[in-house]
Amino acid sequence: MALWNSQEKPGWERETLEKLVLAQVTEQRRTRRWGIFFKLLVLIYLFAILLMIRGPDLGLAEWLGHDPESADHVAVIDIEGLIASATTANAEDINKTLRKAFEDDDTKAVMLRINSGGGSPVQAGMIHDEIRRLRSLHEDIPAYAVISDVGASGAYYIAVAADEIYADKASIVGSIGVRLDSFGLVELMDKWGVERRLFTAGEKKGFLDPFLPLEEAEVEHIEGVIDQVHEQFITVVREGRGDRLQDNDELFSGLVWTGVDSVELGLIDGLGDDRMVARDIIGIERLVVFEPRRTALEQLKDDLGMAIGNAIRNWGTVPQWR
Repeated sequence: MALWNSQEKPGWERETLEKLVLAQVTEQRRTRRWGIFFKLLVLIYLFAILLMIRGPDLGLAEWLGHDPESADHVAVIDIEGLIASATTANAEDINKTLRKAFEDDDTKAVMLRINSGGGSPVQAGMIHDEIRRLRSLHEDIPAYAVISDVGASGAYYIAVAADEIYADKASIVGSIGVRLDSFGLVELMDKWGVERRLFTAGEKKGFLDPFLPLEEAEVEHIEGVIDQVHEQFITVVREGRGDRLQDNDELFSGLVWTGVDSVELGLIDGLGDDRMVARDIIGIERLVVFEPRRTALEQLKDDLGMAIGNAIRNWGTVPQWR
């Protein structure tokens, strides 16, 4: 007696296997298509968020033929934190932004919104010189500096390039001086029996080495360098402030003053914040912040990083009495 169905066609096992393989391949393709679809959906979602948050900064309105900022405004450039080539307050980025602000057809005044304790004299000098140059090219566009918490040292060096300077009554202003920090470990090395071994090509290449005793000639040389930079600072302040400066021996000593005292000394022209200056001094309340142009990917990365950072900072916080 036969144990199989005589009605089945020869090779049915192969056909069944092929159908199973075909079904599996079809399912894999369907899964892959859905995977691609969801990935595209996430990218579109993130891009939509970027457009909503950063659309104006990317210049999309201009590309589409519509500029929502097309109105008389005060162009604001923020100078915040340490002034150095490796920070956001670097001369290259700020000067590009300054040029963009002065060349905008709807800019009626430029405002430097400053909150910095200073930094590199070279970077500050480059920004100062660019402001002066742009002012000479665009004589109809005045420049104002508004100091919030701090506008000292290199930040004040930048501020004096403006036509007028304003600050809060409690702002810290001034510090017109130059400093060079070092330390000496000679006696400590002698105490612990440590021998200093220094190899140089150039007789004075290792001058001011903190592990070697100071030499009078070397100290005189570096003091001459610092004095020269200080004189440059003083010259810039005198050129920027002119007769508004009071005759005070301590003005260029490196001391700082409050906003109230700064008005009396002629370091600033008055008290007020950015909104007050725009409304009451310039006469245009509309403020438009100009920032360095970044790619969409850079802006999205920064925005996502900021969101993650805020989430981490807020993790585990508890209510507190205020």
